[in-house]
Amino acid sequence: MTRQTLCVIAPFYNEERSLDAFYAELRVALAGLDGLEVRLIFVDDGSTDGTLAKLRNIVSLDPRVEVLSLSRNFGHQAALSAGLDAASGDAIVMLDSDLQHPPSLIPAMVACWRQGNDIVSAIRVSTGGAGWLKRASARAFYWLINRLSDTAIVPGAADFVLLSAVAHHALLAMPERHRFLRGMVSWIGFRRSFVEYHASPRSAGDTKYTWPRMFRFALDAVFSFSTVPIRLASRIGALIACAGVLYFAFVLWRYFFNGDFVQGWASLISVLLIVGGTQLVFIGLIGEYLARTYEEAKRRPIYLVRERWPAGPSAERD
Repeated sequence: MTRQTLCVIAPFYNEERSLDAFYAELRVALAGLDGLEVRLIFVDDGSTDGTLAKLRNIVSLDPRVEVLSLSRNFGHQAALSAGLDAASGDAIVMLDSDLQHPPSLIPAMVACWRQGNDIVSAIRVSTGGAGWLKRASARAFYWLINRLSDTAIVPGAADFVLLSAVAHHALLAMPERHRFLRGMVSWIGFRRSFVEYHASPRSAGDTKYTWPRMFRFALDAVFSFSTVPIRLASRIGALIACAGVLYFAFVLWRYFFNGDFVQGWASLISVLLIVGGTQLVFIGLIGEYLARTYEEAKRRPIYLVRERWPAGPSAERD
């Protein structure tokens, strides 16, 4: 009987300090899996420290490991996409390499998959060392995306997920460049289960999700899975126009019936500033959708692979 294959994908960006601990924990977690042939795909997302050198060393010691070195830093979602394109097998696991996604959870996820689930998502219940602002912003993000989108995103379900072969192939069929993988995983459907975990504080190094990156990531999530903002813009614009008509009618009423024509620049400038500012905001909102349409139309690759070990052909994702 042919053994089933499990492929584990992990992206790395300047993770030199935590790489050894992550690899050690991953090996321990995978050692307890019976009846599975394991393959590991590590994606270096343009690291500038010693991460790539360490990954090359791991390849020389562990024949299960394949390393993809991207030509530059394309971002977390693109690095995961590179791993997904290179992966094959009966089950695919994605997780981060900073140990906030505990590899020890993989056996429980595999058990859920063996029960017939096509998607097994790890749900973060808490994060050790996370401040109140981080927790509040995460709650606000999930609340907002679930109010704006028709695709429900489970709070705490990040990119720590197991995919069956059929779910993996469905995800590969989605070609968009502004990628929000946890939303894409929810969108494809299929039978899904969840495994809860408590994330440990980051063991080493600094988080790569700075506030500006988190803000851009949130924008990608909203604009990729919802057209509500642009519809809301038209409705608010209509309300402002109605308010302007009512105000003009009020001015005429006072002029004809009270003989009190309100003069002065204050009210006029206030109205112009409000309406003009609102228009600029909504023009920018429309521009966000147009910019994404433009970038999709160019069809540039999501990422480029500079080298891979063991040696293989260069790759790109259209």
